[in-house]
Formats: sequence, C-alpha cells, structure tokens
Amino acid sequence: MSKSDQSFMRQFSWLIAGLAVLTVLLITLGWTIYNHEPKETNPVAAKQLAARIAPVGAVYSGNTGRAAIAAAAEAAAKAAAAQVAYGGTTDGKTIYENLCHSCHTAGVAGAPKLGDKAAWAPRLAQGMATLIKHATEGYHGPDGNFMPPKGGNPALTDAQVKAAVTWITDQAK
Repeated sequence: MSKSDQSFMRQFSWLIAGLAVLTVLLITLGWTIYNHEPKETNPVAAKQLAARIAPVGAVYSGNTGRAAIAAAAEAAAKAAAAQVAYGGTTDGKTIYENLCHSCHTAGVAGAPKLGDKAAWAPRLAQGMATLIKHATEGYHGPDGNFMPPKGGNPALTDAQVKAAVTWITDQAK
C-alpha cells in the first residue's frame, strides 16, 4: 500500500470509530431519557387483568368447603338485597307512586283505576290472596286485561308487592 492509501485507511478508521462512539452515546442518551419519563398507566388495566386471570370456579371439600359455600351464599344474599327496588320499602303508597301509577291511573291494558270501586269490586271478591298472586306472578284476563309479573319490576320483593296491592285495594274499599 502506498502512503496515501495508508493515510486514507487511518483517517477512515478514525471516522468509523468516532461514528461508533457517537452511536453508543446517542443510544445511552435515549435510554436515559426514556427511563426518566413517567410511565403511561391505564387505570382500568389492573382491573381487566385481574378479571381475566381470576379463577372461574373453585373446588372445596370438608369444613373448608362448607365455610366457602356459606360465605358465597351470604355474599349472594347481600348482593340480592342491594338490588331490592325502592330501597326495600314496604310502603304501598311509595311503591304505587314509583311503579303502579303508570297503569292504574290511566287504566292501561285494562288495569282498574285507583279508587274505582266498580272496577275493583269483582277483583276484591276473588280475595286478597288471588290479587297478590296475580300481581306477583302476572295475569292475563279473559277480557284482554294484562298484569305483568311484579308490575314489570322483577326487583320487587313479595312483601313489597303485597304492600302495594294492599294499599291500592284499600283505596277502592
């Protein structure tokens, strides 16, 4: 190799070495900046992850199983109680004003109007047990009248339905 070729190779080697050092410095600088930036967090991600990896069921036996079943039944009962309509009130007037008035004020689907003694007389003759049963389970009358189960609100308890029926029928006596 001639002197000019050796000089070129030396300068070219220094250039390549300098670019390699510059590359390492830029990568280190980028990594440092990335590590100091706050991480983006999704507040829902943890809940989604927990729901995704939660066990579908469990198997218990013996006393552990009985305790787990009792705890699950208690939790289910509390959850069901929390879903009771109108805060669990058994005030018939409150239930009427929140649910029953929409049909029994206008006579929708053949519903007897509140306080209409003539319309309520044949129904009252059937007895309170029948009226409560029809209000709880639903009723399709022979003349096309219709009462949906629990007035269309399945969250009502039987005690709430009974209280509402009692209050409504007291208005027609």
